[in-house]
Amino acid sequence: MASSSAFPFGVFASPPPPRDPGFRLVDVTASSGIHFHHNNGAYGGKLLPETLGAGCAFLDYDRDGWQDILLVNGADWPGHKPEHKPGQPVEPSTLKLYRNNRNGTFSDVTRSAGLDLEMYGMGVAVGDYDNDGYPDILITCVGQNRLFKNTGKGTFIDVTKSSGLGGRQALSTSALWFDFDRDGLLDLFVCNYVKWSPEHDVFCSRDGKDKSYCTPEAYRGETCWLFHNRGNGTFEDVTATSGIFDSSSKSLGVAMLDYDHDAWPDLLVTNDTQPNKLYRNQRNGTFKDIAVDAGIAFSAEGRARAGMGVDVADFDNSGTPGVAITNFDNEMTGLYRLSPGGNYVDVAIQSGVGIPSKDKLGFGCVFLDADLDGSLDLAVVNGHIDDTVRNVSGVGYAQPPQLFLNSGHGTFVDVAADVGGGFSQPKVGRGLAYGDFDRDGDLDLLIATNHGPAYLYRNDQTAGNRSIRFRLVGTKSNRDAIGATVRIFHDGSTTPSQSRMVKSGSSYLSQSELPITFGLGKQDKIARLLIEWPNGRTEEYKNLAAGRCYDCVEGKGITALSGY
Repeated sequence: MASSSAFPFGVFASPPPPRDPGFRLVDVTASSGIHFHHNNGAYGGKLLPETLGAGCAFLDYDRDGWQDILLVNGADWPGHKPEHKPGQPVEPSTLKLYRNNRNGTFSDVTRSAGLDLEMYGMGVAVGDYDNDGYPDILITCVGQNRLFKNTGKGTFIDVTKSSGLGGRQALSTSALWFDFDRDGLLDLFVCNYVKWSPEHDVFCSRDGKDKSYCTPEAYRGETCWLFHNRGNGTFEDVTATSGIFDSSSKSLGVAMLDYDHDAWPDLLVTNDTQPNKLYRNQRNGTFKDIAVDAGIAFSAEGRARAGMGVDVADFDNSGTPGVAITNFDNEMTGLYRLSPGGNYVDVAIQSGVGIPSKDKLGFGCVFLDADLDGSLDLAVVNGHIDDTVRNVSGVGYAQPPQLFLNSGHGTFVDVAADVGGGFSQPKVGRGLAYGDFDRDGDLDLLIATNHGPAYLYRNDQTAGNRSIRFRLVGTKSNRDAIGATVRIFHDGSTTPSQSRMVKSGSSYLSQSELPITFGLGKQDKIARLLIEWPNGRTEEYKNLAAGRCYDCVEGKGITALSGY
């Protein structure tokens, strides 16, 4: 045998030691009191919606300053309830709302909150649509979507019918709240997948005998919906008049952004086997799809990919919104930077995100500064749609999540295996959200899986990096300040070092917390804070200390809270 010197360096070397990412993820699911198992209703009929759910959210439903957790559930199909075993309690398939006990644990308050209702849920969008100070909840469903109004007394009431959202049947997926006409009231955008019902389920088969899950090509597309908030508790369907109507769409994900820097919210919609949509807000109640011209409708090869999840953020600190889109296995996660000419360029391969994601089927994705170094990282959850897939392609059904750490120089490296807590263990991942549930200044992760458990990972910093956080409250703008852009500046700089947008939606079927977090590395303050409120008002504050959370109320100033 030839000596090792005849071979490239490292061929016979032992595996490289784990990298130190500067933080650890600790699985606190059980110890925190989160006990949940998603039900997709599968009984062998291979019905299309079984593959898709479900989502999750961080929200402060009781407005005590601590993030609570909501998990969306599916349901059994009519006539196919599982056989009940004597002596075992019947566990209904309901949403789960967990109240934060402020000590690292949560209490299941689903029943007392009035949310112990069975529905075939898919996604969740959180927003205070009536500006009463308490976040309301939209659950997208197979069939009728449901809107739950927060009473402010720890309970929710179903206002689907009275709000004007009733009477519509669809296979809805992701959704978000945003104020598209900047009138101070949150409007609602809902993604729909394909025209499907149990009665019109298509028989698909790999071997001509046994039924398998169909690809979306087997079904006709369905338009997304846009609902305008009238301000009296009701919504008007403006899908057709707004330019959103498109019956060829097969939409799974949606994110808001300000593509053209005009302070009016635009929308990016990911479609499965159809071109993605970039709806540019024309500031007159209408939108125009410019995705083809902007270079984000197709892959670099000109193909429509299986767009699943999406997030938009200034991940290169250029001041412009970059995009991540998860896709099917063999398609790679797309990572787009915006060129000076206004075109998106997919930099997935050169950034280090593309090749490691090629053998994964991605769903939820979020940009977050996991190590608080001032550069946004990218977390992605993966999982296939069919548990028999390994028999066909060798690709796993359960797949490991990925956590791409941003070097700050245009490249990313997956450190999921180095952060501990079993984070990199294969999961049938779907929903993904972030939130600082323990108020220690860093961002924790919540994962929802299909027909499996939820996972809560606490982020523990080890490198000593610091952060600064902001909670925005609109007065003239919508109360959640969704659509506000926040920029921070360091000493001597006239250009912002980082920017964030307050946003609903993003990821896949899920919602992250609304407060904004900036990682500061070892810096102990920021020189300047600039807030651009959704209605166009601009406010500026100077010399703010790190290690704090600040309440920013539009037109009324800024208040430092004790700690985060």
